[in-house]
Amino acid sequence: MDDKWDLTVYGRPGATRGDDPGVDARVKVRTTKGLESKSLSTISYGFTAAIDAALAGVDVALIMNVANGFWLPILKARGIRTVVNVDGIEWERAKWGPSARRVFRLGAKMTARYADELVFDAEAIKDYWIREFGRSGTFIPYGGEPDYPTLDAPKFEPGTYALMVARFVPENSIREFIHAVQILEDLPVVVVGSSGYGGEFDEALKRLDESRDNVHWLGHVKDDALLFSLWENCGAYFHGHSVGGTNPALVQAMACGAPTIARDTSYNREVLGDVGRFVQPSPRAIANSIADLIADHAAQRDMAEASRDRAKRHYSWESVCRSYSDLMYGVPTAIPGLNESADSLRTGDEDGSISYD
Repeated sequence: MDDKWDLTVYGRPGATRGDDPGVDARVKVRTTKGLESKSLSTISYGFTAAIDAALAGVDVALIMNVANGFWLPILKARGIRTVVNVDGIEWERAKWGPSARRVFRLGAKMTARYADELVFDAEAIKDYWIREFGRSGTFIPYGGEPDYPTLDAPKFEPGTYALMVARFVPENSIREFIHAVQILEDLPVVVVGSSGYGGEFDEALKRLDESRDNVHWLGHVKDDALLFSLWENCGAYFHGHSVGGTNPALVQAMACGAPTIARDTSYNREVLGDVGRFVQPSPRAIANSIADLIADHAAQRDMAEASRDRAKRHYSWESVCRSYSDLMYGVPTAIPGLNESADSLRTGDEDGSISYD
């Protein structure tokens, strides 16, 4: 962390790991209260964090997700400059009902109106905001960790298994992948993730895990060494995300050298370039692509090497952090001179684990 920053990170009670050796001791962590529910958690924790930051009088606030756009006027009234990472296009996610989608869309409009600076994690997201809201901003993707921890002895034989890592929501092609698993028959399949709230996808994977020896559902994995080992040693990683920009899990999978088959979207093509394979979201197409790659060990090696190289060149945390620091330091505060030692706010999930969204 750059010594010019006096940094405070906002999180949820119980979500931060106090014993995490990767946490910089200079970073202050504050927790605020909110409502733990599927539809209200982000917006409620964002509200209490914004109130706390406004009372603390920080200089500049880095805010994640347009759901927090409703609280930008609170910060603006206190003379606090705001940089908002708009995240994905939440109002197009199938997991939300009509009311939630309207809330996210209104939050985006509030963000477009009140944010001082916008950050887009993909060029395609930036283009969308220019078209829909008439606001441009700065492209800063997520980073991957090249020097990652791994397990000494992987649980599954390297190069032989298919892997999926995702939150269990429809737009991540979970239903299609579950059907593809049934087509794959005896090929080993490892699934990481859950809905977080139970539901049909969790139940379907539970049944497959219990009834078929080749299917292994691990649920949500917080152990980075295990997760990174799974990416590093898989024969094919399926990334079915269809909504959003640069996905953190996809970037880290690249850094781990996972041979990747991705749902064919503009976002996934932007991230993977020519180092991945792309597939339409049908069970048969997914199953065939996975089986072909599992059988081709030479292609696995070539894709792994190309993926690591692309992640290192385009998605390093060093370049990502430098871009954020330069952007936020360049945002003038409402009171001249205050940005000589800037405080910053970040709201969101801060449990130290990879996001599967």
